[in-house]
Amino acid sequence: MAIPFLSVLAQTEDSPFWLGADISGTTQLEAYGQRLYNARGEIRENTALMKELGLNAVRLRVWVNPRERFSDMHDVLNMALRARYYGMAIMIDFHYSDWWADPGKQTIPGTWQYYSYDEMKMALAAHTRDVLKLLKDHSVDVKWVQVGNETTHGFLWPMGRAEDNMQQYAGLTDAGYAAVKSVYPDALCIVHLDAGCDASRYDFIFDGLKQYGARWDMIGLSVYPYWDREAKLTKSEDETLQKVVENIRRLNKKYGCETMIVETGVEAKKPQEGKAFMQKLIRAARQQTNGHCHGVFYWAPEAEGHYPLGAFQNHRPTAIMEAFTEASLQ
Repeated sequence: MAIPFLSVLAQTEDSPFWLGADISGTTQLEAYGQRLYNARGEIRENTALMKELGLNAVRLRVWVNPRERFSDMHDVLNMALRARYYGMAIMIDFHYSDWWADPGKQTIPGTWQYYSYDEMKMALAAHTRDVLKLLKDHSVDVKWVQVGNETTHGFLWPMGRAEDNMQQYAGLTDAGYAAVKSVYPDALCIVHLDAGCDASRYDFIFDGLKQYGARWDMIGLSVYPYWDREAKLTKSEDETLQKVVENIRRLNKKYGCETMIVETGVEAKKPQEGKAFMQKLIRAARQQTNGHCHGVFYWAPEAEGHYPLGAFQNHRPTAIMEAFTEASLQ
């Protein structure tokens, strides 16, 4: 296995701390006629609004053949060009599915359904290269690439289910890593799991990847106190925060690599409490991880209604986003 920590250095006073958001749903909102506003009630495009709020990075998901074309490679290019215009760093998040991929579902894309393992590796690598090459051909710089989304149980099930086929999950992950480096040699490859408070699931996946020689550069964590309490992993926000910080330190010591909180969110209906937690989370990530956590990304802050953990009300940012604005000035 390549030694991942040689490619990433711990946070220093001179290196930026990344304040980001996954705004992949932006073009779908626009297609449905939804407008967003800043706190003063002025209409803003979402990327411009994130920049105005002090964010310096965006995260964009990629689906293989989505039904409505949102989050396909051309949609991602559209959003990446907006981020480039505003000088924001870009993270690309490959789901390797035609729709949502997360710990509860990792569905093989329709056109890949009957591939053998070797064919699947080739398809995954080709898809990864094609998306990234499209971005590079349009002079888009990509700083980070996720090889899978919340792959707590692997991806491309059942072929790459980690509990049953760890070696194949590792092989597929390494195929993605190699494909990324063939287009963007300096991009950092992230393997991302959920429940950053739960050390055991990180040991399971990264021990397995290491055993079978898969490569990665950085570990991505999801941090959602709301879901942690639902799953009875923790009893409070503070317990989630404490365990996340401990896990980040432990991961660096055990695997020698850096980390990033690539997803987080709090209850939009409790904006003041949410702001307080986000302030604590950003401060802890910056100051209590010995420089080994490089940023915090909020997931879909603009989402409202069906999703409880956005950060907007009435299509405007709530106090939750003030935590990012304040952090950007520090």
